[in-house]
Amino acid sequence: MEGPAKEAKHVTEAVYPRLLHAGDTCVVVEFGDTIDMAVNSRMQALKERLSRSGLSCIRELIPTYRSVAVYFDPDAVDPKRFLNMLEEMSRSEGTSSAERTTGVVIPVCYGGEFGPDIANVAAHTGLTEDEIVRRHAGTDCYCYMLGFTPGFAYLGGMDETLATPRLKEPREKIPTGSVGVAGKQTGIYPIESPGGWQLIGRTPLRMFDPRRSAPTVIEAGMWVRFRPVDHAEYDRLAALANKGDVVVERFTRESRPEERKRT
Repeated sequence: MEGPAKEAKHVTEAVYPRLLHAGDTCVVVEFGDTIDMAVNSRMQALKERLSRSGLSCIRELIPTYRSVAVYFDPDAVDPKRFLNMLEEMSRSEGTSSAERTTGVVIPVCYGGEFGPDIANVAAHTGLTEDEIVRRHAGTDCYCYMLGFTPGFAYLGGMDETLATPRLKEPREKIPTGSVGVAGKQTGIYPIESPGGWQLIGRTPLRMFDPRRSAPTVIEAGMWVRFRPVDHAEYDRLAALANKGDVVVERFTRESRPEERKRT
């Protein structure tokens, strides 16, 4: 005699892009469920279209790795009409202009007091500290999103041979400007904060300053190139930054980081 038939479980795969309601004043548009350049590029393209649309009902756009949260004023637009327009725009073909934009160069003094965990990365990867610096500065990285603290840029595209797990015991205080590695990502701590990334260097630039018209040096969708500097150059740039001078070197990027590595 056969036992009771087991109920079949049907798993419905998500279809992207998809719109998810996050209250009465926010819609999240998702383009995938992975950290992927193609997914992020489509998200950035929608963000750019919305930014250029001139729609007064849009209050704020917050991008992530794979989605963008669209905050809007329901009193300034018919919500149903706005959602239909948003869905149509999200399905439009096109990618972000990130491949054709300028990037920012971030000077970094590696190792020593500024990079107390570079020895950990060396032990984990089997690379010398000099080789870690060369590889970290040898590949352009892409800013997928900002988060954690104001202006903290999550950067992808780092040379994967540098991948190192986070610290087992996070620090309570990480100095402003510290450059770290966590897994396959790299990032810069824009303000003093707790954190568990492996610190390999520090930049003298003020990565976040709410008094500036553009508070953050790096924005989501931008490219970043690290430039090694010695202690003397670090001190010179730090002195300028302390006076409020913004010295940010930019470059024109013509290809993706995985397509071009510098030697």
